[in-house]
Amino acid sequence: MSIPAPEIKIADRKVGLNHPTYFIADIAANHDGDLERAKLLIRLAKEAGADAAKFQNFDAPKIVSDYGFKAMSGGQVSHQANWKKSVVEVYRAASIPFEWTLTLMEECHEVGIDYFSSPYDFAAIDFLDAYVPVYKAGSGEIDWIEALERMASKNKPFFIATGASTIGEVQKAVHAILKINPQLVLMQCNTNYTASPENYDHLHLNVLKTYAAMFPNVILGLSDHTHAVAPVIAAVTLGARVIERHFTDSNDREGPDHKFAMNPENWAKMVEETRLLERALGSADKFICANEIQTAIVQRRCLRAARDIKAGETFTREMI
Repeated sequence: MSIPAPEIKIADRKVGLNHPTYFIADIAANHDGDLERAKLLIRLAKEAGADAAKFQNFDAPKIVSDYGFKAMSGGQVSHQANWKKSVVEVYRAASIPFEWTLTLMEECHEVGIDYFSSPYDFAAIDFLDAYVPVYKAGSGEIDWIEALERMASKNKPFFIATGASTIGEVQKAVHAILKINPQLVLMQCNTNYTASPENYDHLHLNVLKTYAAMFPNVILGLSDHTHAVAPVIAAVTLGARVIERHFTDSNDREGPDHKFAMNPENWAKMVEETRLLERALGSADKFICANEIQTAIVQRRCLRAARDIKAGETFTREMI
C-alpha cells in the first residue's frame, strides 16, 4: 500500500493541510438538460469563489433499474418521493452526453476554474481521462472496488465521498485505492438529499478526526448537502481542505438537485468566511505576534522608583 500523499496538485493548485481550502461546485443535474445553462452555472460558480465546477457522467439505464423502482411501493423512496416523474425519467433528463465534455472543459478553462466530472461506469471512467485533472467517486461507489481501482489507475488525484457507509467499507476502499495511487482525498459525507434541517444532526463531522487517526497524511474533505456555513467552517477547523457542495442559481427551480444546493450568494459567503477562518487558524507555534509587540511593551509590568535612590543603596520593595 502506498503512503498517502500529504499534498496533491490540481493543475497549478496545491491542495493539502498547509494550503487554502479547495472548493468544488457540484453542478450535477442543475444544468436542467441545457448546455448553455451549464456554462452559465460555471461562470456563476467562478464568480462566487469556487475552485472547480463538477458534473456527473452516467447513462440512466446503467445505474437505475426502472423495473426495480416500480416494484417498490410507490416507485420512489427518500428524496425521490417528491419527484413528479419516475426515477429513470429524472436520471435520463439529468444525464450529460459525452459530446458536452469538451465545451464544458473549455468554458471552465476560459473563466479560470477546474473542470471535472464523476463517472458512473467504466466507459465514463475511460472517456474522462483525456479531460479531467481529478477523479471523484461518489458515495455510491464505496463498495464497487473494481471501479475505484479503475479510477485510481489513471494516476490522478482521487477524491472519494464516504456517505452511507461503514468504517469497514471505508477502510476497504481506502486500502484498494492506496495500493495503486497515493493521491487520495477522503471526504466525510452524509448522503441525504431532502434539504431537511434535521440533516445537520447526521453530519458527524467528528468522523474527520477518526479518518485523520486511521489514515495519517490522507487529505481530508467534506462532501455536504446542507446550506449553512457552520458545517464547512467546522470541517476546515478539523482539517478538511476540500469542500464539495451542490451549486445552483436558484433553489426555487424544479429538478432533483436544486433544493439542497447552494445559490451564488450563500456560496460566496461560505468562501469568504472560510478564507477568514484560514487566516485566523494561523500557526500552531506560540509566539508574540508582530501586531502585539507594542501592546506587550505598554501592558507588561516594569520597575519604577517610588523615591530618589542614592548611588550604592540596596534596593528594597519600598523603593519601587
